Amino acid sequence: MRPPTSEHLGLQVLWLVLLAIPIACVAWTITHEEVFKEPREFFVRKSHDFRSIWIRKFFYLFICEYCFSHYVTLFFVWLTRYRLLLDDWRGYLISFFALVWLANAYMSLYARLRVDIKTERATAVALEKEAEKLEAETEAVRGDGS
Repeated sequence: MRPPTSEHLGLQVLWLVLLAIPIACVAWTITHEEVFKEPREFFVRKSHDFRSIWIRKFFYLFICEYCFSHYVTLFFVWLTRYRLLLDDWRGYLISFFALVWLANAYMSLYARLRVDIKTERATAVALEKEAEKLEAETEAVRGDGS
C-alpha cells in the first residue's frame, strides 16, 4: 500500500495517527526499557565523560526519547515515503514534525499511565501490609484473651 496523496486528507491523518505508534514504541523501548539497559548506560557515561561537547551531545541523542524520536521518525518517513498535506518535499517536512510531535505525545501519555500504575501497585502493597499487621494484632489480642 502506498501512502495517501494530498487528495486524501482523511487517510493522511489516519496514517499520521497510526505511524506515530511504532515511532513512539521504538523510541521509548530504546531509551527506557530494560532490554537496552547496557547500551543506554554506555551512552549515558559517554554523554557525561567526553570533553568535546559535540561528542557528548551525540551520545545524549540515544538516551533522550524526544531527541531519539527524531531519528526514528526520519527512518519511518524514509521507509514509508509518508507526506502530509503536500506531495513534494514540504510534505515530508510537515509529516516529519507532525509525527515527532504525536509520537512524543503518545510517549508522554504512556509515561503518565506507567506512573499511575506504579502508584496504584504501591498503594495496594501498602494496604496489604497494613491489613496483615492489623490481622496479626487481632490474632495476638484474641490469643491473650483466651
